[in-house]
Order: sequence, then structure tokens, then C-alpha cells
Amino acid sequence: MELARRHLATNELDHELIWLSVSLASLGLAVAWLALGLPWPRCLFHDLTGLPCVTCGMTRATVGFFHGHFLTALRWNPLIFGALCSLSIFDIYAFVVLILRAPRLRIAHITAGEGNLFRGAILALFALNWIYLLAHWRSY
Repeated sequence: MELARRHLATNELDHELIWLSVSLASLGLAVAWLALGLPWPRCLFHDLTGLPCVTCGMTRATVGFFHGHFLTALRWNPLIFGALCSLSIFDIYAFVVLILRAPRLRIAHITAGEGNLFRGAILALFALNWIYLLAHWRSY
């Protein structure tokens, strides 16, 4: 895999602007949802089986994360905690490169084997997270 640091080409998608906007809009919608006192999302899998799904605890982990209760968020759902940490880092990166009009990081080349390894790692993370949640299912 090769990483390149370069300025945007003409007509190239500005991923930093797009995903920072999506991230901030999602945060705004979530805050509005909770501020209005709307009902929390229900997990159909958990309701039917009594067992946690792979993303059970996601809402509680997110609320804990944004309240600064990082250990609690990690306990509720490690995968979501890692995703929120990664998203926060990306948002900071995106904000900085947009403000400074700095060169962007791009994956210049990825082999088929590296792509397969990446997909396998993602599936393994989901599986390990579900095993963790199943081991702690009484908390749900």
C-alpha cells in the first residue's frame, strides 16, 4: 500500500469536506433527537433472542463517549469506541487540512492481497466484538 500526500486535483472529490460534513450533521441530528426526548432505538435482534447483536450498546457507548466517559463507552461496545476515536481523529485531520488548504492523504496504490487482508481484518474485528458482547450479555 502506498500513501501519497498531495493537493486535490481538478474535479476530484473532496473526501475531507464530505465526510466531515456528514459527521457533523450526524452529530447534530443525534443531539437534536436526544434533546427532543425521542425514543431510543430498539434492537430487533436483541428483542427476539435476548442476546446482543454485533452493535448492541452502540447508543450507550456513543453517549458515554461524548460525555467523556471513555472507559464506560469502551465497556459498552469496544468496536464503536474504536470507531468513534478514529472518527474524532479523522474529523480533526479534515478540519485542519480544510482550514490550511494543506495536501491531503490518499491511498495511491493497494494490491488485491492488501485489500483482502483489510476486509478480513474488518470481519475479524466485528467477530471479536460480538464475542465480547456475548460474553457480557447480562449487561444488556
